[in-house]
Amino acid sequence: MEQIRYSELDWLRVFLILAVFLHHVFMPFNGDGWHVMNKESSKLLDDIMVYFEQLRLQTLFFVAGAGSYLLLQKVSNKSFLLSKFHRLFVPLIIAMMFIVPPQNYYENIGDYQGLVDAYKELVLSFDANHLWFIEFLIIFMILAVPLNRVLSANLGERFIHKLSRLATTQHGLFSLVLLVLMVRLGLKWVMPSQSHNIENLSVSLFFLMFFVAGMCFIRSPVIWKALADNRKTNLKWFIFSSIVFYGYYFKPDISAYVSLDIRWQLWWLVCTLVSWSGLLTLVGYASVMCKTTPKWLKAANELIYPFYILHQTIIVVFAFYIVQWDAGIAIKSLCLLMAAFFVCAATCFVVIKPFKLTRYLFGLKVTQ
Repeated sequence: MEQIRYSELDWLRVFLILAVFLHHVFMPFNGDGWHVMNKESSKLLDDIMVYFEQLRLQTLFFVAGAGSYLLLQKVSNKSFLLSKFHRLFVPLIIAMMFIVPPQNYYENIGDYQGLVDAYKELVLSFDANHLWFIEFLIIFMILAVPLNRVLSANLGERFIHKLSRLATTQHGLFSLVLLVLMVRLGLKWVMPSQSHNIENLSVSLFFLMFFVAGMCFIRSPVIWKALADNRKTNLKWFIFSSIVFYGYYFKPDISAYVSLDIRWQLWWLVCTLVSWSGLLTLVGYASVMCKTTPKWLKAANELIYPFYILHQTIIVVFAFYIVQWDAGIAIKSLCLLMAAFFVCAATCFVVIKPFKLTRYLFGLKVTQ
């Protein structure tokens, strides 16, 4: 049976990881208290970045869920889990030991005599830092095996059939936001923390819903077609959600009338509307516009994982020195962008890609 290549997933994966890269490039300049901060900050930059925070990782988890289903159709459960052990868990351990420590060093540089001294203290601390995304993926990939079995059983097939019928209605897929809202707002009421620990269910289960949606949607050609057919409708919902988001973001002070708990619930509501409508819109338009995977995109798809592992540490190192320049935010951020991208890309192409050991340590397939 011929395997269908979903080129839209290739495009979305690379595009979204690059969006994460851009987000971290601008973090030193938005006044949010990141690892390394510029003396001056841009409120406008912060206002823009808080919006795109609602889109990137949610859609990436959806893409990961869809990709998991496709892989499970080609390999056994054992092969699937072994693959994820070698390509997710091993790189995570290596990265926590050797890639992450410089971030902690430059953030607290006065606490150490030098980088070597910092490594001695931090190498076995196993701080995931920005790699919490990979921690979540490992757990979700393990859950993907029993979930795939459930969805392949009679009960699961009936569920997908009902979901497919809902998808054929104009607003059907968007209406699922009600379920996402109930779960997220309910969990946020009892677990309001934004900590990226897997045990913080208000965060991990929220992202898991997008992962599961990816597994479910791609199982049904009807649902996948509906994403494309209803893309204009979902775009309207996305625009509406964005207006509501910024309407609440720039609202007058209502603290005298509405409790803090309710204000947070309203915030998570508008964020979720953007996340879900944005997902449907991005996947819908990508499935129509991205029909092929050119050679350069295949190469980018292979290297985007080590690029993600490396990027934040490289950004932090360059940012530590660049923020000390006597220059404006625009010049500093542009220089940081170019320097970090060049070093990340060059490291992937020159250091990681050509050698079996580095390929394995950074989650790439090792050729025989």
